[in-house]
Amino acid sequence: MPFLDLGAASAPIQPGIEAALLHAARSGYFIGGPELEQFETAFAAYLGAPHCLGVANGLDALYLGLRAMGVGPGDEVIVPGNTYIATWLAVSQCGAVPVPVEPREDTYNLDADAVAAAITARTRAILPVHLYGQPADMDALNAVAAQHGLQVLQDAAQAHGASYKGQKVGASGTCTWSFYPSKNLGALGDGGALTTGDAAIAEAVNLLRNYGSAVKYENEVKGVNSRLDPLQAAVLGVKLEALDKATKRRREIAAQYSAAFAKAGLDHPVVPEWADPVWHLYVVRHDQRDAFQHRLADSGIGTVIHYPIPPHLQKAYSDAGHAPGSLPLSERLAREVLSLPMCPAQTDAQTEYVIDRVIALS
Repeated sequence: MPFLDLGAASAPIQPGIEAALLHAARSGYFIGGPELEQFETAFAAYLGAPHCLGVANGLDALYLGLRAMGVGPGDEVIVPGNTYIATWLAVSQCGAVPVPVEPREDTYNLDADAVAAAITARTRAILPVHLYGQPADMDALNAVAAQHGLQVLQDAAQAHGASYKGQKVGASGTCTWSFYPSKNLGALGDGGALTTGDAAIAEAVNLLRNYGSAVKYENEVKGVNSRLDPLQAAVLGVKLEALDKATKRRREIAAQYSAAFAKAGLDHPVVPEWADPVWHLYVVRHDQRDAFQHRLADSGIGTVIHYPIPPHLQKAYSDAGHAPGSLPLSERLAREVLSLPMCPAQTDAQTEYVIDRVIALS
């Protein structure tokens, strides 16, 4: 029982993917061109976002979004204590300082009250993550940002198709996306995008992603080379058409898990009534997580820990002065969380086997 079988998940649309790749390869456009434009238009329409700009990967999307918002050296950006390190790295790449705060314990997403308490005169932006594919409470976070005149950049790398209060994540505000192969909307390699309703941010990112140039050989700002490859855009266009069907299957699997675990009195994710997650990950907690993971492995069940070391305790941030114990909830989550198998190709029988073993071995 693998954690995720990308081959099986893509099998129903593999002929379409191969046809799209062949068409792109024969198009004569290898940087930019119609494949990229078509995907940007389609993804923006799917989300309800006015602008979509493809970039090389999710980290670049975060970095370029922050730069477009004016984040730079001397600034502080509030980030979750429990997230993948890319969220922090983008802030550091701007020369700014990531300021971590604890999540809500029920949803694991950024706590608006904790954010408000962490704001200083140097704070420039808030960077919430829609962790595991569940939307953060953006109304609460946007209210804090508005009160203090701060920018908000949403990290939606795991939330393709998720909804917040009846509206897709990405339909409002500025969001960054990763198309890493294991994402719900994944390419055959790296890829990313930024979506926004702010024309000025879209224009800035469009410049920054192409060497700071809108006109060839005329460079207005110090930009970078970060472009979504048209081959990947062609693949993503095919996968986007199948995304809702795959999401429906993920939601069915999550419902099976949650109903069984609730009946057995086991830990399972909490979903606010205003959220409709896409279940990029289905994460449980166990106070003896490592031993529990080994028992599941002995039963042939693949699991993954997202993430075993929180960013503030990584060697990369050893110079930031975050001592062990400084973010106790984030650290406890890193010791306890475990992601169960979640794949659109997963059968009911496989899901029931996971449920049986989780309950028996907990």
